[in-house]
Amino acid sequence: MVTTFNENLFSPEVIQDPYSYFGRMREEDPVHWNDPYKLWVITKYKDLVWVTRRPEAFSSEVFTRDPLPPYPSIDESDMGLYEDVRNFFSQWFIQTDRRAVSTHEEIREHGAPDHTDMRKVIHGYFTPKAMELWRPLVQSAIKQLLDEAEDRGSMDVMRDYATPLPLLVIAAMMGIETYDRQFIRSLAEKLLFIGRGNADRMQPLSEGITELQEYLRPMVRDRLKNSNGDLLDKMTDAARMTNAAGKRIMDEEQVVANAILLLLAGHETTINLICNGTRAFMTHPDQWELFKADPASRMIRATEECLRYDAPVKSITRIAGEDVELGGKTIQKDERMRWFVTSANRDPEVFDRPDDFDIERYPNPHVAFGSGIHHCLGATLARLEGQEAFKALADRFPKLNMDCNPDDLSYTSSITFRTLEKLPVSLS
Repeated sequence: MVTTFNENLFSPEVIQDPYSYFGRMREEDPVHWNDPYKLWVITKYKDLVWVTRRPEAFSSEVFTRDPLPPYPSIDESDMGLYEDVRNFFSQWFIQTDRRAVSTHEEIREHGAPDHTDMRKVIHGYFTPKAMELWRPLVQSAIKQLLDEAEDRGSMDVMRDYATPLPLLVIAAMMGIETYDRQFIRSLAEKLLFIGRGNADRMQPLSEGITELQEYLRPMVRDRLKNSNGDLLDKMTDAARMTNAAGKRIMDEEQVVANAILLLLAGHETTINLICNGTRAFMTHPDQWELFKADPASRMIRATEECLRYDAPVKSITRIAGEDVELGGKTIQKDERMRWFVTSANRDPEVFDRPDDFDIERYPNPHVAFGSGIHHCLGATLARLEGQEAFKALADRFPKLNMDCNPDDLSYTSSITFRTLEKLPVSLS
């Protein structure tokens, strides 16, 4: 019997309820070939972890190596923009591979900076100990946002809480002025078109890239001359450091590109964590009551369950670096594949009662932050912000309720992110 699926991964069915769609795929065809997009879809937890821990076989250099046109297709007139977009995203350190070099000949051949070189420049900035220093700022920002919400008497969690909080924090880390933060958010939203299915998505994407480059390039140049110790300053160290072959880790344009990555990744996923997590609490009143009884002691496990139950990132893409056998299928060299966190985090082979929201779940080995060498660099910061955001809601508004039917909520049409359009709540 041939298993058939709706192959449009941007259909309302898939966007609104990825859990039913990918859950069925996980059970019936866990290594699935999506022919319209020429894409392997990976849905089982064990397969996801296996793939993430074999970077030599599954390349992160998607924009550099992908030999096929974009999926879904784009307007023919935008193919020039697509090449510019490819060149930009290929500079991100998460779009690079770890290169194993041992001989002088190999070092000369692979002199270009690799993932390890680029990541280690700022790795120390995101250690758990370093992130704890930012907890007071997070708490202060939360208080200010909830004070404003209380004065209004209502709140859209997405617009008034989940979005401004992590944006404020990452902007503070990078030395971005307060009055520029809404401007930065508007540009970051354009970059999110990378995960959309619109045929005309290259235009806003290209505009966002150009405007963010123009905004951050002068700041990078200033940090290269005048060190001040912020995250952007730390990023510019890559333009001063050299790798084993004596080449700079990054040039100026790569520093700018990766500063944009930090700015985007530093707030977008946390937005979804806070908003999706709040929705989960509101649709599971028994868990909300349990959490309210002692939010300080339960916020760590509760945040981990929010990450598992409705993860901020839905999927990650790779390119096969060689022919690989997986699940009885052959993934051929240069073929595309995407692993779906939304499915892996609900895999019944790993999680008991996987579709239940249980804030006391332990252990909870979810893969919301990925696995292997590309495990999310900002995971500790996201956890800290999520913990404080949920705790403050429970302390401040114990009778918090959604102001709409959960079935009426809509999600952004993205293959990459699980993003609510809005989440109105009453603050009684």
